Amino acid sequence: MHRSTSFIRSSLLLASIALMLPALASAQAYPSKPLRIIVGYTAGGGADSAARLAAQKLSESLGQSVLVENRPGASGSIAIERVATMAPDGYTLLLLTSANVAQAALASKLSYDLERDFSPISMLITGPYVLIVRTTLPAQNVKELLALAKASPGKLNYGSSGIGGQAHFAGELVNSLADIRMTHIPYKGSSEFVTATAAGQIDLSFPSIPSALPLIEAGKLRALAVTSPGRSALLPNIPSLEESGLRGYDLAVWYGLLAPKAVPRDIIAKLNSIIVASFGTAEVRDLLLKQGSEPRTNSPEQFAVLIKRELAQNVTLIKAAGIKPE
Repeated sequence: MHRSTSFIRSSLLLASIALMLPALASAQAYPSKPLRIIVGYTAGGGADSAARLAAQKLSESLGQSVLVENRPGASGSIAIERVATMAPDGYTLLLLTSANVAQAALASKLSYDLERDFSPISMLITGPYVLIVRTTLPAQNVKELLALAKASPGKLNYGSSGIGGQAHFAGELVNSLADIRMTHIPYKGSSEFVTATAAGQIDLSFPSIPSALPLIEAGKLRALAVTSPGRSALLPNIPSLEESGLRGYDLAVWYGLLAPKAVPRDIIAKLNSIIVASFGTAEVRDLLLKQGSEPRTNSPEQFAVLIKRELAQNVTLIKAAGIKPE
């Protein structure tokens, strides 16, 4: 009986090893062909630039071509849907943006689920927004701005590039955390609401730092705070909103990489290690700072937590503000 049991155990062990060998061989051989990064936006924008920088660094380390494929449309959803249905072999990746997370929270029906259908790899790049006000507004800091808002609920207004966008959520997060009410005014693009703020047509807005920096430096706009937890290297003398008293305020534009769900964990780990190492160099940091952003990498687990947190935060803001899709 003992010999029979030992024989059975040995046979099962050998069978298990035999089943594992093809997967191990496949992982060790990865990558054996070019990779693709799918981007849901046109060439030349921030998402495209982030994808091309990631593609360059991955290609240098993997010894394979990494192609960037632009599939714009439906606020990035076309690209996301495509990657969600691809084989989980690590050869097709998705460039995810914080705007995609905002869209996922706002949309009523999507064929994909960012948490269910994807495996996070790492963030790549981040950049805070900046709270700017018209120069004639009698508020020199965030404390004074909030006092104005509390004194006249709904009187102060802020602009954004459209309902459900991040500049819209930036204002609603201030409303929520400070328990105030500012009125949202949507524009067609960020250049329009920045110009409107400088002209005094609206009171404040939350653009990206590069889009507002020339007018800030020219004295045509007043910067009160940045939206990241810490200060920005581009505006080192401007405090963060959290530093200014809004505890828990954290909202920024960011880009990251996802893979389809069920990509082997060793492949995810390999891609993550390359991204973390390459985006951690002084060369990449200096390059991104010149463009108004900075590298920000993390573990797959940390990236998953970030996506989950932002989805939940956006859903809460949408309900509180009664935001409806356009």
